[in-house]
Amino acid sequence: MRFSLSSRSRLTLPCVALTVNLLSGAVCGQVAFNPLEHSGPASPYFDAPSQSGIQVDTPAGCVVDQAAYIVRHGARYPEPGSFASWQSLFSKIQNASFTARGPLSFLPSWVPPVDDASHEIAFLSATGAAEAFGLGVGLRKRYGFTSGGGNLTVWSASQQRVLDTASYFLRGYLSQGSYLGLPTENRGTVVSLPDSVNFTFANSLTPTTSCPAFATGDTSSARANAFRASFQGAIAKRINKFLDGLQINSSDVGVMQDLCGFQAEINGDTRFCDVFQPSEWLDYEYADDLNYYYGSGPGNPFSGATGFPLLKAITDLFVLGPDRSTPFGSFVPPPLLMGFTHDNDLPPVISALGIWNDSDVSPLSPTTPNPKRHFRSSYLVAFRGYIALERLSCGAPEAPTVRHIPGQVNMQPGARADAAKFVRIRVNTSPVPVPECTSGPGLTCPLENFAKYVAKRGESVGDYITTCGLQDVSNATGTADFFTNIPAGTAMLLL
Repeated sequence: MRFSLSSRSRLTLPCVALTVNLLSGAVCGQVAFNPLEHSGPASPYFDAPSQSGIQVDTPAGCVVDQAAYIVRHGARYPEPGSFASWQSLFSKIQNASFTARGPLSFLPSWVPPVDDASHEIAFLSATGAAEAFGLGVGLRKRYGFTSGGGNLTVWSASQQRVLDTASYFLRGYLSQGSYLGLPTENRGTVVSLPDSVNFTFANSLTPTTSCPAFATGDTSSARANAFRASFQGAIAKRINKFLDGLQINSSDVGVMQDLCGFQAEINGDTRFCDVFQPSEWLDYEYADDLNYYYGSGPGNPFSGATGFPLLKAITDLFVLGPDRSTPFGSFVPPPLLMGFTHDNDLPPVISALGIWNDSDVSPLSPTTPNPKRHFRSSYLVAFRGYIALERLSCGAPEAPTVRHIPGQVNMQPGARADAAKFVRIRVNTSPVPVPECTSGPGLTCPLENFAKYVAKRGESVGDYITTCGLQDVSNATGTADFFTNIPAGTAMLLL
């Protein structure tokens, strides 16, 4: 979902700035700069631009016969700590006698966009519900896996905003037709997996919380805060020129930049987006890049091991294929595997996959953003951001001229018995190549090679039990099998 910014927010950059912003498909001249696409985890969902030049569409001659999505929850109201910062800024403004002009002329009338704190803080916003509903509609149209009246099971971490995202996704996915009088058709089930407990370990959508060693590898706060300190003071000095009687400090700058994305998704107000210049947004974004890269991403040495069990579970199901009776477990999962979780649980999957971590731009510099880097928080952990893996079934593309026999529906090339299988990775829609495995249509990876690649990644990132220091915990597991063995006592929500 996109929001229309005012004329000031949709700043224009000359052609020379295109390299900095990695905007694909642009031409020389003027190009709009959208702060909401550089707001890290506060960005309302947007399709990430291609960083590899791969076409978004499924390659000709191919159909997707199986897909897996790991999805952050939709847009939400702020967490209690962030809301406290909003309240502090509001109090500072209201307790001062001052004059504001230019891009800050709205400050005397500004109020925090929360009017029912007990029921809104940390919960899904209307935009978040729409993002999830839209994803449901979009994936049903994209894949066509489910016939009319068919049911769908999805998996979710247990916090309410995540469960609500899963529920709204199902409402969108199952929104066609009328099945009100048929209680067993066109129904959705959410399998709620516990968060932050000591009996799920890797068998969860939040495996980092059950890995004791994980926090020791997190150096994100110091790096991100140091980088923020390098630019926020200069911003405060610049924007204070628009104020007489009120002084904005570095901490206020951080709160105001956070409010750009949050207010846009809560009530459509983009005035805080207008306050800052493109270079200041790129610095703001990079601080979040450091936070996620060194917090739960490739810069944390325990990240890959925590993301690998989920990657292996998906890979094993891709190797087996969608049309079968499961040879293991008690549940046959659908061809569309949906797991809903939190922002910090997506970067470990990136680490496990070994993508976005090119040696010439990684690890990320704590002081100097490299414009060629692939790891960008805005492209991954925006609200309702996701990592998707698709299994493609491909044959020779249709010839320019195709003959039709009356009463016979021609089979698509990818649906034929001799079709070859490939894997594609998407991050917020944008295709991402599997390192050193791009021989398939549209730079996809042959399924057999992908399985071998994932096995090597497992050796590289390490075993979950050993890496997390859980060897002496009798009930610890390094396997994610919840797609085929629904854990006992798991909450099941029916729609």
